[in-house]
Amino acid sequence: MIKLDVIHTQHRKMASQSQVLFERDGVYIHVNVNSTTADKDAHIPGRVYLAQKPEGSFIEWKAEDVQSLDSNQNDQEWAVIGTTCSVGYKPDKDNVVSVSSKAETRKRYNVSFDILDLKSFKRNAPNHGWAYIIFILKDGTTYPALHFHSGGSKALLQQIGKYLHIKRSPNDSRLFIVQEHDPDMLSKSFDELHLFSESSAYRVTKFINDPYTTALGGFAKVTNFLRDSIMTPENVTSRPKEEVAEILQEDIPGMEISQQVEAGFEVVTKTKLPNRPEVTRGQPLNSQQWSKHMDRDGQIKDVEHLKDVIFRGGVEPCIRNEVWKFLLNYYDWQSTYKTRADERKRKVDDYFRMKLQWKTINDVQENRFSLLKERKCLIEKDVTRTDRTHKFFEGECNPNLQVLNDILMTYCMYNFDLGYVQGMSDLLSPILVVMENEVDAFWCFAGLMDKVWENFEMDQKGMKCQLADIHRLMQFSDPELCSYLESHDSGNFYFCFRWLLIFFKREFSFSDVQRLWEVIWTERPCKSFHLVICLAILDTEKTTLIENKFGFTEILKHINDMSLAIHLEETLKKAESIFLQLKNSKKLPATLKEILGMELSPSSSTSSSCKTTPIGTPINRESTPKLELPFQGRENGLSAPSSGSGTAVTTPDDSSLEILTDNADTAMNLVYN
Repeated sequence: MIKLDVIHTQHRKMASQSQVLFERDGVYIHVNVNSTTADKDAHIPGRVYLAQKPEGSFIEWKAEDVQSLDSNQNDQEWAVIGTTCSVGYKPDKDNVVSVSSKAETRKRYNVSFDILDLKSFKRNAPNHGWAYIIFILKDGTTYPALHFHSGGSKALLQQIGKYLHIKRSPNDSRLFIVQEHDPDMLSKSFDELHLFSESSAYRVTKFINDPYTTALGGFAKVTNFLRDSIMTPENVTSRPKEEVAEILQEDIPGMEISQQVEAGFEVVTKTKLPNRPEVTRGQPLNSQQWSKHMDRDGQIKDVEHLKDVIFRGGVEPCIRNEVWKFLLNYYDWQSTYKTRADERKRKVDDYFRMKLQWKTINDVQENRFSLLKERKCLIEKDVTRTDRTHKFFEGECNPNLQVLNDILMTYCMYNFDLGYVQGMSDLLSPILVVMENEVDAFWCFAGLMDKVWENFEMDQKGMKCQLADIHRLMQFSDPELCSYLESHDSGNFYFCFRWLLIFFKREFSFSDVQRLWEVIWTERPCKSFHLVICLAILDTEKTTLIENKFGFTEILKHINDMSLAIHLEETLKKAESIFLQLKNSKKLPATLKEILGMELSPSSSTSSSCKTTPIGTPINRESTPKLELPFQGRENGLSAPSSGSGTAVTTPDDSSLEILTDNADTAMNLVYN
C-alpha cells in the first residue's frame, strides 16, 4: 500500500508547470447532507488546492480514494488498495470491477474551476457543525459543499480574496458575492445615458474636480427628459383613484391599494402576509405506537391521529412494509386481520394471473404486438440503470432487477392505457426495497400510481397544471421572487419539472426520499403539500438566485445541481410554515384555497385553477407514451461553458429518465438528468 504522504506528493504534480499556492487535506464531500450514518461511503475524503496554471488560477478538489487508485494504475493486478488478498494472489475480476466502479463514482465529485469563473459562494451558519463552502459559478454550476473536518476554510477564502473582490450579501449572511470590476464602467454609463455633450472621459475628470456642479447639471437633464417624455398632458382624463383601486382588487385578489393622499402618486403595495409560525418536527412512528393503534381484531384506531404522527416524523424503517400498505391503499384503514388476509390472497392471485398474460406471449405474437414490444424494450433499458449504486440493486445479474422488470411489465397488463412511461421505475424502486416482496411491491406501486398517474399523461396536462399552481402560489406568497423568475424567462417553473414528475426522487438520498414520501402520503397539512415543498426549496435559494443575477440557463443548472444537497427536515419545517402562513392570511384567493385543498365558502367564485381528471378515467393512447418537452427550444439560449474542467454532481445514480423527443433542447437536459 502506498503511503499517504507519497500520494499527496504525487498529486501536487497534478499538472506540468503548475504551482500549488494552497492545499489542505481532511476536506470531505458529504454524499448525503441529511445523513448521520457512520457509513464510510457517506463522506468522501479528499484534498483541496489553489493552483496556479498556465491558463489561470484554479480551485480543485480530488477524492483521496481516487488518488490512491490513480497512483496504482500501473501496478500489478494483485496490488489493489483496500483488499485483504495476500501478496502474489490475483484477485477475482469482480473485485477489481467493484473497486473501479467505486473509483468512477467518486471521480464524479471532483471539482476544478478557474477562479475567475466564480460568481459566489456560501458558508455554513455559525455553530453548524463542520465549516463548509459551496462554490457557485457564473454559469449556475453549483458544486457539492466542501466540509473542512480539520479546519482551513478561512485560510482558503483568504487566498481567494487576493484574487477577487468579495462582498457579503446584505440579505443572507452566509452568501458572498464576487464583485465585478470594470474601470471603464463610469464612462460607459455616462455614454449610454447621453447626459453630456462632452466626451465621457472629459466629463469624468470634471466630475472628480467639481462633483457638485457636474452632478446637478446631469440631474437637471434627467429631469427635463422625464418631464418631456413621461409626464401626462393636462388635457388627458383619468379614472378616479378609488375606481382604479376597486378594479385592481377585483383583477388581482389579495392586492391592497394604498389610497393615502400624496400629491400626484398612487402606491400599489403587495399583500401583507402574517408572519410564518415556527413549527417543529417529531419522532418517527415506532412499532410500539403502531401496535397501540390496533384493536384485538387488527383494525386501526384513531387513524387521523396516526397520520398526524407520521406527518410529523415519518415511520421507522422496521415497520414501513406494514404502514405503507395502508398509506398506499393496499389495505383499507378499517380492515381487520382476517379481511386483510383474504384481500392479500386475492391480490396474489390477481397479480400472477396478470403476470402470466405477458409471460406466455411468444416471440411470434410479440412481433405482432408492437406496443407491448416497445414498452418491454423501454422497461429493460430503464431497469438496468435504476438505482444501480444502491446495495439492493448493485452488481451484475442481480435478481432484484428481474423483479423490478417483472412488476413494471405486469403493470402494463394492469393499466393498458397508461402502460409504462420513463420515470416509473424511479417510483417503484424505493417501494420494492421496503416491501422485499414482488406482489406487495406491485400493489403498493399501483396505489402510488393512482395518486400520481397524471404526471405521466401523454399531453402532460397534469404536469402543466401543477407548474401553473406553483406559479399562482408564489405570486401570492413571494411576489418578489416570482417577478424575478418571470423577468428571467423562468416564470413557467419548468425547472421544477423533475421534482414533480418523480416526487423529488433525485433531489434527496434514498432513505430521505422514503421519509419524504410517507409524509406526503398522509395528505397533511394539505393534499398539495408537495407544491408547497417546491416553494420552500425555492425560498431557501431565493437570495442565491437573485443576488447572483442568474438567468434562464443558470437557474436551470443551479436547481439541477442542488440534487442531494437539500436538507429534508429543514425543508419540511419551512414548507409547513409557509402553508400555515397562507392559511392564516385573511385575503387568500379562492383559487389558492382550492389548490391547497382548503374548504371554500359558498360565496367563493369558481376557481380558475386546473381541474384534475378523476382517478380511474380511461386514457386513450395510440403509441408508447413519450414525455414531450414542456417548452419550445430557445435560440442561443445557453451561455458559454465555464472554463472549469469539473462537473458539478447531481446524483451518483445512473439516470433512468431520458428525453424521448428528437428535438431535445439542451436546457431541458438539465431538468431531466
